[in-house]
Amino acid sequence: MNDRYFLHLAIEKAKESSQVGGFPAGAVVVKNGEVISSGVSVGAKLNDPTSHAETVAIREACAKLKTIDLSGATLYASLQPCLMCFSVANWAGISRIVFGCKKTIEMAKKNYYEGENDIAKINELNNRQIELVYLPDYEAEMIKVVNDWEKKLAELP
Repeated sequence: MNDRYFLHLAIEKAKESSQVGGFPAGAVVVKNGEVISSGVSVGAKLNDPTSHAETVAIREACAKLKTIDLSGATLYASLQPCLMCFSVANWAGISRIVFGCKKTIEMAKKNYYEGENDIAKINELNNRQIELVYLPDYEAEMIKVVNDWEKKLAELP
């Protein structure tokens, strides 16, 4: 199993999130080659603005491992994490973040992100850097997931 395999799992979670009425984002936390947890983005349904896929997966991993230190773990995210999720990963000690679709200015303008900030630049200023890996293999698929979600929203009364 490799980064592509685990990133594909995160993308499947994004599809699941959209199917249950959430935002089309998914995440998986992996440590020592084992999936520890996963998450979907259903914050709007839960009235919880912190319930993004990445934070859900990190919370679940910490609870399962009974720790707040996920050093050595990789967070696989279908979309580039927002600033909040990146910060949660930093505080949890996540060593790597692998994501499959970059944030665009259009996504930020649609309020899918908090703004146009760059987590790579913020990462450089942090006391501890997280290895950020953009793996574009599934970007077209993720863009389609987001577009399909947008179409579904537009059809709602």
